[in-house]
Amino acid sequence: MNAEVASRAISNRTTFEDIEEAGIDTFIERMRDELASGKYRPMPNRRKEIPKSNGKVRTLGIPTIRDRVVQGALKLILEPIFEADFQPGSFGYRPRRTAREAIHRVGLAIICGRTRVLDVDPKAFFDNVRHHILMAKVAQRVADPDVMRLLKLILKASGSKGVPQGGVISPLLSNIYLNDVDRMLEWGKRKARYRGKYGDGTALEYARYADDLVILVGSFKRHDWLLETISRMLRRELGALQAEINTEKSRTVDLAKGESFGFLGFDFRQVVSLAGKRRAQYTPKLQKRTDLMKRIKEVFWRHESQPLDVIVRQINPILRGWVNYFAIGNSGRCFTTVRDWVEKSVRRHLMRNSKRRGHG
Repeated sequence: MNAEVASRAISNRTTFEDIEEAGIDTFIERMRDELASGKYRPMPNRRKEIPKSNGKVRTLGIPTIRDRVVQGALKLILEPIFEADFQPGSFGYRPRRTAREAIHRVGLAIICGRTRVLDVDPKAFFDNVRHHILMAKVAQRVADPDVMRLLKLILKASGSKGVPQGGVISPLLSNIYLNDVDRMLEWGKRKARYRGKYGDGTALEYARYADDLVILVGSFKRHDWLLETISRMLRRELGALQAEINTEKSRTVDLAKGESFGFLGFDFRQVVSLAGKRRAQYTPKLQKRTDLMKRIKEVFWRHESQPLDVIVRQINPILRGWVNYFAIGNSGRCFTTVRDWVEKSVRRHLMRNSKRRGHG
Protein backbone atom coordinates (compact mmCIF):
# COMPACT_ATOMS: atom_id res chain seq x y z
CA MET A 1 0.00 0.00 0.00
CA ASN A 2 1.43 3.42 -0.97
CA ALA A 3 0.87 6.84 0.60
CA GLU A 4 -1.33 7.99 -2.30
CA VAL A 5 -3.85 5.20 -1.69
CA ALA A 6 -3.92 5.89 2.06
CA SER A 7 -4.42 9.61 1.47
CA ARG A 8 -7.20 9.01 -1.05
CA ALA A 9 -8.98 6.84 1.52
CA ILE A 10 -9.80 9.87 3.68
CA SER A 11 -10.33 12.53 1.02
CA ASN A 12 -13.61 14.18 0.10
CA ARG A 13 -13.91 11.80 -2.87
CA THR A 14 -13.39 8.64 -0.84
CA THR A 15 -15.23 5.57 -2.07
CA PHE A 16 -15.70 2.26 -0.31
CA GLU A 17 -13.30 0.73 -2.83
CA ASP A 18 -10.60 3.21 -1.80
CA ILE A 19 -11.08 2.30 1.86
CA GLU A 20 -10.89 -1.42 1.14
CA GLU A 21 -7.78 -0.93 -0.99
CA ALA A 22 -6.04 1.08 1.74
CA GLY A 23 -7.31 -1.22 4.48
CA ILE A 24 -10.20 -0.61 6.87
CA ASP A 25 -7.90 -0.67 9.91
CA THR A 26 -5.72 1.99 8.32
CA PHE A 27 -8.75 4.16 7.61
CA ILE A 28 -10.04 3.87 11.19
CA GLU A 29 -6.60 4.53 12.66
CA ARG A 30 -6.08 7.69 10.63
CA MET A 31 -9.56 8.96 11.55
CA ARG A 32 -8.82 8.28 15.22
CA ASP A 33 -5.54 10.17 15.02
CA GLU A 34 -7.27 13.17 13.40
CA LEU A 35 -9.91 13.25 16.12
CA ALA A 36 -7.44 12.80 18.99
CA SER A 37 -5.11 15.52 17.69
CA GLY A 38 -7.93 17.96 16.97
CA LYS A 39 -7.05 18.12 13.27
CA TYR A 40 -10.34 16.65 12.07
CA ARG A 41 -12.45 18.97 9.93
CA PRO A 42 -15.75 17.89 8.32
CA MET A 43 -15.96 18.34 4.58
CA PRO A 44 -18.83 20.15 2.81
CA ASN A 45 -21.91 18.01 2.33
CA ARG A 46 -22.92 16.92 -1.15
CA ARG A 47 -26.25 18.51 -2.09
CA LYS A 48 -28.88 16.26 -3.64
CA GLU A 49 -32.35 17.41 -4.66
CA ILE A 50 -35.17 14.88 -4.30
CA PRO A 51 -38.47 15.69 -6.11
CA LYS A 52 -41.54 15.86 -3.86
CA SER A 53 -45.11 14.96 -4.78
CA ASN A 54 -46.20 18.63 -4.70
CA GLY A 55 -43.73 19.62 -7.43
CA LYS A 56 -41.17 21.06 -5.01
CA VAL A 57 -37.82 19.49 -4.12
CA ARG A 58 -36.29 18.34 -0.85
CA THR A 59 -32.58 19.13 -0.60
CA LEU A 60 -30.51 16.50 1.15
CA GLY A 61 -27.07 17.20 2.55
CA ILE A 62 -25.06 13.98 2.24
CA PRO A 63 -21.80 13.83 4.23
CA THR A 64 -18.72 12.05 2.94
CA ILE A 65 -17.98 8.51 4.11
CA ARG A 66 -15.38 9.71 6.63
CA ASP A 67 -17.82 12.25 8.07
CA ARG A 68 -20.58 9.64 8.30
CA VAL A 69 -18.25 7.42 10.30
CA VAL A 70 -17.52 10.26 12.72
CA GLN A 71 -21.21 11.19 13.00
CA GLY A 72 -22.07 7.56 13.70
CA ALA A 73 -19.50 7.42 16.49
CA LEU A 74 -20.79 10.68 17.99
CA LYS A 75 -24.34 9.37 17.83
CA LEU A 76 -23.31 6.29 19.82
CA ILE A 77 -22.08 8.65 22.56
CA LEU A 78 -25.02 11.06 22.64
CA GLU A 79 -27.98 8.77 22.00
CA PRO A 80 -28.00 6.90 25.35
CA ILE A 81 -27.68 10.21 27.22
CA PHE A 82 -30.67 11.88 25.58
CA GLU A 83 -32.79 8.76 25.16
CA ALA A 84 -33.50 8.94 28.89
CA ASP A 85 -34.96 12.46 28.38
CA PHE A 86 -37.15 11.75 25.36
CA GLN A 87 -40.91 11.52 25.86
CA PRO A 88 -43.30 8.60 25.15
CA GLY A 89 -44.97 10.34 22.21
CA SER A 90 -41.74 10.66 20.20
CA PHE A 91 -41.19 7.79 17.74
CA GLY A 92 -38.90 9.01 14.96
CA TYR A 93 -35.52 7.30 14.60
CA ARG A 94 -35.35 6.05 18.16
CA PRO A 95 -34.14 2.60 19.26
CA ARG A 96 -36.89 -0.02 19.38
CA ARG A 97 -39.53 2.47 18.19
CA THR A 98 -41.26 2.38 14.81
CA ALA A 99 -43.65 4.35 12.64
CA ARG A 100 -46.18 1.55 13.15
CA GLU A 101 -46.30 2.30 16.87
CA ALA A 102 -46.93 5.99 16.16
CA ILE A 103 -49.75 5.12 13.74
CA HIS A 104 -51.29 2.72 16.26
CA ARG A 105 -51.11 5.41 18.96
CA VAL A 106 -53.02 7.86 16.75
CA GLY A 107 -55.62 5.26 15.79
CA LEU A 108 -56.22 4.34 19.44
CA ALA A 109 -56.64 8.01 20.35
CA ILE A 110 -59.36 8.38 17.70
CA ILE A 111 -61.18 5.33 19.07
CA CYS A 112 -61.05 6.92 22.53
CA GLY A 113 -62.86 10.02 21.26
CA ARG A 114 -60.02 12.45 20.61
CA THR A 115 -61.41 13.68 17.31
CA ARG A 116 -60.20 17.30 17.12
CA VAL A 117 -56.76 17.21 15.58
CA LEU A 118 -53.95 19.74 15.31
CA ASP A 119 -51.90 18.62 12.32
CA VAL A 120 -48.63 20.54 12.68
CA ASP A 121 -45.77 20.70 10.18
CA PRO A 122 -42.82 23.05 10.85
CA LYS A 123 -41.70 24.84 7.70
CA ALA A 124 -38.42 23.44 6.30
CA PHE A 125 -37.58 22.25 9.79
CA PHE A 126 -34.21 20.59 9.14
CA ASP A 127 -33.00 23.60 7.13
CA ASN A 128 -33.91 26.09 9.88
CA VAL A 129 -32.55 24.49 13.05
CA ARG A 130 -30.68 27.23 14.94
CA HIS A 131 -27.24 26.01 15.93
CA HIS A 132 -26.93 28.10 19.08
CA ILE A 133 -30.25 26.80 20.42
CA LEU A 134 -29.33 23.20 19.66
CA MET A 135 -25.87 23.55 21.19
CA ALA A 136 -27.39 25.02 24.36
CA LYS A 137 -29.76 22.05 24.66
CA VAL A 138 -26.92 19.57 24.21
CA ALA A 139 -24.77 21.45 26.73
CA GLN A 140 -27.42 20.91 29.41
CA ARG A 141 -26.52 17.20 29.42
CA VAL A 142 -22.99 17.08 28.00
CA ALA A 143 -20.03 18.80 29.67
CA ASP A 144 -17.19 17.35 27.58
CA PRO A 145 -15.59 20.22 25.59
CA ASP A 146 -14.17 17.86 22.96
CA VAL A 147 -17.62 16.42 22.21
CA MET A 148 -19.15 19.90 22.05
CA ARG A 149 -16.38 21.11 19.74
CA LEU A 150 -16.87 18.14 17.42
CA LEU A 151 -20.63 18.68 17.30
CA LYS A 152 -20.11 22.35 16.46
CA LEU A 153 -17.78 21.43 13.60
CA ILE A 154 -20.37 19.01 12.19
CA LEU A 155 -23.13 21.61 12.39
CA LYS A 156 -21.06 24.37 10.77
CA ALA A 157 -20.23 22.07 7.85
CA SER A 158 -23.89 22.34 6.80
CA GLY A 159 -23.93 26.15 6.87
CA SER A 160 -24.90 28.86 9.32
CA LYS A 161 -28.10 27.05 10.30
CA GLY A 162 -29.87 23.74 9.78
CA VAL A 163 -28.82 20.11 9.99
CA PRO A 164 -28.30 17.97 6.87
CA GLN A 165 -31.23 15.62 6.25
CA GLY A 166 -28.85 13.02 4.91
CA GLY A 167 -26.64 13.08 8.00
CA VAL A 168 -26.34 10.10 10.34
CA ILE A 169 -26.74 12.21 13.47
CA SER A 170 -29.44 14.59 12.15
CA PRO A 171 -32.49 12.58 13.36
CA LEU A 172 -31.09 12.48 16.91
CA LEU A 173 -30.41 16.22 16.83
CA SER A 174 -33.96 16.90 15.62
CA ASN A 175 -35.36 14.91 18.55
CA ILE A 176 -33.18 16.89 20.97
CA TYR A 177 -34.32 20.15 19.39
CA LEU A 178 -38.05 19.31 19.65
CA ASN A 179 -37.99 17.56 23.02
CA ASP A 180 -39.31 20.63 24.84
CA VAL A 181 -42.40 20.53 22.60
CA ASP A 182 -42.97 16.91 23.68
CA ARG A 183 -42.53 17.90 27.34
CA MET A 184 -45.15 20.62 26.95
CA LEU A 185 -47.60 18.10 25.49
CA GLU A 186 -46.93 15.65 28.34
CA TRP A 187 -47.68 18.51 30.73
CA GLY A 188 -50.97 19.04 28.88
CA LYS A 189 -51.87 15.37 29.30
CA ARG A 190 -51.23 15.54 33.05
CA LYS A 191 -53.14 18.80 33.35
CA ALA A 192 -56.18 17.33 31.60
CA ARG A 193 -56.01 14.15 33.65
CA TYR A 194 -56.27 15.92 37.00
CA ARG A 195 -58.42 18.92 36.06
CA GLY A 196 -61.89 19.06 37.61
CA LYS A 197 -63.58 16.83 40.12
CA TYR A 198 -62.97 13.53 38.34
CA GLY A 199 -60.25 14.37 35.86
CA ASP A 200 -60.20 13.35 32.22
CA GLY A 201 -57.51 10.94 31.08
CA THR A 202 -58.83 10.78 27.50
CA ALA A 203 -58.67 14.48 26.65
CA LEU A 204 -55.27 14.73 24.94
CA GLU A 205 -52.88 12.53 22.98
CA TYR A 206 -50.06 13.24 20.55
CA ALA A 207 -47.55 11.49 18.33
CA ARG A 208 -44.41 12.92 16.75
CA TYR A 209 -42.20 11.32 14.15
CA ALA A 210 -39.18 13.60 13.52
CA ASP A 211 -40.82 16.91 12.48
CA ASP A 212 -44.24 15.38 11.73
CA LEU A 213 -46.55 16.08 14.69
CA VAL A 214 -50.24 15.44 15.34
CA ILE A 215 -52.11 16.43 18.51
CA LEU A 216 -55.53 14.91 19.25
CA VAL A 217 -57.96 16.58 21.65
CA GLY A 218 -61.28 15.34 23.00
CA SER A 219 -64.50 16.31 21.24
CA PHE A 220 -66.54 17.47 24.24
CA LYS A 221 -67.29 21.09 25.07
CA ARG A 222 -65.31 20.80 28.29
CA HIS A 223 -62.17 20.18 26.19
CA ASP A 224 -62.33 23.57 24.43
CA TRP A 225 -59.97 25.11 27.00
CA LEU A 226 -57.43 22.38 26.34
CA LEU A 227 -57.51 22.90 22.57
CA GLU A 228 -56.98 26.64 23.00
CA THR A 229 -54.26 26.21 25.64
CA ILE A 230 -52.28 23.64 23.67
CA SER A 231 -52.51 25.70 20.48
CA ARG A 232 -51.19 28.77 22.29
CA MET A 233 -48.40 26.91 24.07
CA LEU A 234 -47.38 25.12 20.88
CA ARG A 235 -46.94 28.44 19.07
CA ARG A 236 -44.91 29.69 22.03
CA GLU A 237 -42.61 26.64 22.09
CA LEU A 238 -42.03 26.70 18.32
CA GLY A 239 -41.43 30.45 18.53
CA ALA A 240 -38.73 29.88 21.15
CA LEU A 241 -37.09 27.45 18.72
CA GLN A 242 -37.44 30.01 15.89
CA ALA A 243 -39.33 27.38 13.91
CA GLU A 244 -42.00 28.57 11.48
CA ILE A 245 -45.21 26.61 10.97
CA ASN A 246 -46.01 25.53 7.40
CA THR A 247 -49.45 27.07 6.97
CA GLU A 248 -50.09 25.02 3.82
CA LYS A 249 -49.79 21.71 5.66
CA SER A 250 -50.74 22.66 9.23
CA ARG A 251 -54.44 22.79 10.09
CA THR A 252 -57.09 21.88 12.64
CA VAL A 253 -59.61 19.20 11.62
CA ASP A 254 -62.66 17.68 13.28
CA LEU A 255 -63.00 13.98 12.54
CA ALA A 256 -66.53 13.97 13.99
CA LYS A 257 -67.57 16.20 11.07
CA GLY A 258 -66.23 13.80 8.46
CA GLU A 259 -62.90 15.55 7.96
CA SER A 260 -59.57 13.73 7.66
CA PHE A 261 -55.86 14.33 8.16
CA GLY A 262 -52.62 12.75 6.99
CA PHE A 263 -49.86 11.26 9.10
CA LEU A 264 -46.91 9.08 8.02
CA GLY A 265 -48.41 8.25 4.65
CA PHE A 266 -51.93 7.41 5.89
CA ASP A 267 -55.23 9.28 5.70
CA PHE A 268 -57.03 9.08 9.05
CA ARG A 269 -60.80 9.26 9.43
CA GLN A 270 -63.44 8.35 11.97
CA VAL A 271 -66.10 5.99 10.60
CA VAL A 272 -69.08 4.07 11.97
CA SER A 273 -68.81 0.27 11.83
CA LEU A 274 -71.65 -2.07 10.85
CA ALA A 275 -72.24 -2.62 14.57
CA GLY A 276 -72.83 1.11 15.01
CA LYS A 277 -69.54 1.77 16.83
CA ARG A 278 -67.15 4.56 15.93
CA ARG A 279 -63.70 3.43 14.93
CA ALA A 280 -60.56 4.78 13.29
CA GLN A 281 -59.94 4.14 9.61
CA TYR A 282 -56.54 4.78 8.11
CA THR A 283 -55.83 4.08 4.47
CA PRO A 284 -52.78 4.76 2.26
CA LYS A 285 -52.78 8.25 0.82
CA LEU A 286 -53.75 8.46 -2.81
CA GLN A 287 -50.46 10.24 -3.54
CA LYS A 288 -48.51 7.33 -2.03
CA ARG A 289 -50.28 4.89 -4.34
CA THR A 290 -49.65 7.17 -7.32
CA ASP A 291 -45.94 7.43 -6.44
CA LEU A 292 -45.70 3.63 -6.21
CA MET A 293 -47.29 3.15 -9.64
CA LYS A 294 -44.97 5.78 -11.09
CA ARG A 295 -41.90 3.94 -9.77
CA ILE A 296 -43.08 0.63 -11.18
CA LYS A 297 -43.99 2.22 -14.51
CA GLU A 298 -40.45 3.58 -14.78
CA VAL A 299 -39.10 0.03 -14.31
CA PHE A 300 -41.25 -1.19 -17.20
CA TRP A 301 -40.07 1.70 -19.36
CA ARG A 302 -36.37 1.12 -18.59
CA HIS A 303 -36.64 -2.61 -19.30
CA GLU A 304 -39.13 -2.45 -22.17
CA SER A 305 -37.27 -4.99 -24.29
CA GLN A 306 -36.14 -7.23 -21.42
CA PRO A 307 -37.63 -10.62 -20.45
CA LEU A 308 -40.36 -10.58 -17.83
CA ASP A 309 -38.26 -12.23 -15.10
CA VAL A 310 -35.83 -9.27 -15.22
CA ILE A 311 -38.70 -6.87 -14.52
CA VAL A 312 -40.16 -9.08 -11.81
CA ARG A 313 -36.84 -9.06 -9.94
CA GLN A 314 -36.89 -5.25 -10.10
CA ILE A 315 -40.46 -4.57 -9.00
CA ASN A 316 -40.89 -7.27 -6.32
CA PRO A 317 -38.69 -5.53 -3.69
CA ILE A 318 -40.54 -2.25 -4.35
CA LEU A 319 -43.95 -3.86 -3.94
CA ARG A 320 -42.89 -5.92 -0.94
CA GLY A 321 -41.56 -2.90 0.98
CA TRP A 322 -44.62 -0.78 0.17
CA VAL A 323 -47.11 -3.49 1.15
CA ASN A 324 -45.27 -4.36 4.37
CA TYR A 325 -45.45 -0.74 5.49
CA PHE A 326 -49.11 -0.11 4.66
CA ALA A 327 -50.38 -3.52 5.74
CA ILE A 328 -51.28 -2.24 9.21
CA GLY A 329 -54.07 0.01 8.00
CA ASN A 330 -57.39 -0.47 6.20
CA SER A 331 -55.53 -1.07 2.97
CA GLY A 332 -57.36 -4.01 1.37
CA ARG A 333 -59.12 -2.01 -1.33
CA CYS A 334 -55.93 -0.09 -2.17
CA PHE A 335 -53.92 -3.31 -2.35
CA THR A 336 -56.49 -4.79 -4.75
CA THR A 337 -56.20 -1.75 -7.01
CA VAL A 338 -52.40 -1.98 -7.02
CA ARG A 339 -52.44 -5.73 -7.67
CA ASP A 340 -54.85 -5.39 -10.62
CA TRP A 341 -52.79 -2.56 -12.09
CA VAL A 342 -49.52 -4.51 -11.78
CA GLU A 343 -51.06 -7.63 -13.34
CA LYS A 344 -52.38 -5.55 -16.23
CA SER A 345 -48.95 -3.95 -16.70
CA VAL A 346 -47.31 -7.38 -16.80
CA ARG A 347 -49.80 -8.62 -19.40
CA ARG A 348 -49.25 -5.48 -21.48
CA HIS A 349 -45.49 -6.05 -21.37
CA LEU A 350 -45.89 -9.64 -22.55
CA MET A 351 -48.22 -8.63 -25.38
CA ARG A 352 -45.90 -5.84 -26.48
CA ASN A 353 -42.95 -8.22 -26.63
CA SER A 354 -45.10 -10.55 -28.74
CA LYS A 355 -45.84 -7.70 -31.17
CA ARG A 356 -49.50 -7.74 -30.20
CA ARG A 357 -51.87 -5.13 -28.81
CA GLY A 358 -54.00 -5.08 -25.68
CA HIS A 359 -53.59 -6.70 -22.27
CA GLY A 360 -53.98 -10.32 -23.29
